[in-house]
Amino acid sequence: MTFVILACALPQYKLWWPFFVVLFYILCPIPTMIARRHTDGAGGSNSACMETAVFITMGFLVSSFALPIVLARAGVIFWGACYLTLAGNVIVYLTILGFFTIFDMDDSDYAMW
Repeated sequence: MTFVILACALPQYKLWWPFFVVLFYILCPIPTMIARRHTDGAGGSNSACMETAVFITMGFLVSSFALPIVLARAGVIFWGACYLTLAGNVIVYLTILGFFTIFDMDDSDYAMW
């Protein structure tokens, strides 16, 4: 989030358009969480509901990377702000991936606490 805020608030950029990627950060995990609640245990992870949720999640992920690039190519924001936003995207999505990876494990050592 620091990179995204820097892309918006540094004196040479001074535009808050890159901050709209935060909307994608919020929307990205929602389809997967809903699909996990509605899939049965016997179906596995290849159910149609889960596949649709992964497709929608990837759409949000690609859109969050495409938005700053499109804004920079259109001349709305500077390329430096675009690069800062892309760096923030990588860090935020790695954090979300780590969260789902760690908290999806049931037999880890931390589960005994």
